[in-house]
Parts: sequence; C-alpha cells; structure tokens
Amino acid sequence: MSQALPPEPRFYELSDLLKAYAYSGFTFTDTAETPGPGLASYLRIAARDPARAETAVHQIEDLLSVGLFSEEIADDVEDLPHIRPPMGTTVEDCLRIARDHLNRLLEDPSRIPQTNPQNSWEWNERFPQLSQFLGGYLHRNYSEFHARPEDAIDEYVTEVDPEDRTQAAQEITELLTMVSSDQELGTAATALGLDLLPPEGMSLRQWLELIRRRITAGDQPSDA
Repeated sequence: MSQALPPEPRFYELSDLLKAYAYSGFTFTDTAETPGPGLASYLRIAARDPARAETAVHQIEDLLSVGLFSEEIADDVEDLPHIRPPMGTTVEDCLRIARDHLNRLLEDPSRIPQTNPQNSWEWNERFPQLSQFLGGYLHRNYSEFHARPEDAIDEYVTEVDPEDRTQAAQEITELLTMVSSDQELGTAATALGLDLLPPEGMSLRQWLELIRRRITAGDQPSDA
C-alpha cells in the first residue's frame, strides 16, 4: 500500500509570492497603482498561469480572515518569508494591496507586461525544468560524482523522464531566443543553477545549444 503524501502547506502559493519579494529586497514596495519589483515578478509568472494568482488571492483572504497573529496559523505564518512593510503600514495592509493587483490580473492577464525575468526566483519559475537540470547536474560539486560535465549530462538523460527532458530542451530554446546578450545569458544560467564554465573554446550559448541537442537525442552516448 502506497504511503499518502503529506498535505501541502496551508499558504503554499502565498509563500511563493513572498519569495518573489524576498529576492527583491525583503520589503513591500507596492502602491495601489504600481506593483514593486517583487510583486511585478510574481505577476509576470502568474499571468502565464492565472490559477496561481487565484490561489494566492484565496490564501491571502484566508490569512486575513483568520488574522496574521492568530494562534491557529502561527506555525504556518512562521514558515512564510518575512517581508518588511513600509513605516506606517502593516503586513496586512501590504497583502491587501497585493491582493488587489492579483485581482486586476485575473480580470485581464494580458494587461501584465512581459519582460525578461528580473531576479533568481523569477528565472527559476520561468524555466522550471531547466532549473532542475542545471541545478541538479551541472553544479559546482558535479566532480564528486563525475569525471566530466558530459558524464553528468549523460546521467540526466538516463535518469529523467523523456517528457521532462523534452521540456528542458524547449526551455533552452526559449531561453536562447529570449536573451540576446551574453552577459544576461550568463546571469540567467547562473540563476538557474549552472555553476560551471563552458568547455574551452566554446561560448555559453554554443554549449547550451550542444546540451539541448544532447538531451533531445535521448540515449545515444555523448562524445561532446
């Protein structure tokens, strides 16, 4: 008999929302008219999946209805990223402003301007499969398990489901199309967990293209 999975935290999507703030200075900077950097990052991600915004709204309203300092949710709140409100306001005030921006997104997701990700949280949310691949296989400690980066890539190919490999390859294509400058590509790859330099004589863009072909090819041995 399979073991039941543990329930998700009560405020799991609100936690993701607050992580966007954590990667943008740990401070609420939104106004009623304009989202700050953290919320803007979350809105860009949620515009691609409005169900996330809807869940975040429900969880904000749940928290506000129970009360931020209620014993009922004390442990749940303690596990959330702690974001500072501006002087003269409360966390509850800030959450209400964020909720209003989320509700406006739900009225019309296309109103959210799409730009390239602006922080590590957003890069990882935007390219989840690529993040898992780079962060899990091409990190700085890869040499503890493999003689060459190519061996780590081969392990990924053999261990990961074809659907996830296909998605990671598509995300590489999208990343290379989205990012034109080598500097921003380096920033994005680092944010996504890549912690190695490309092979000698190869640019990062060329290496990512080679990796994309490798993980798309499937189970053929790599001689990269």
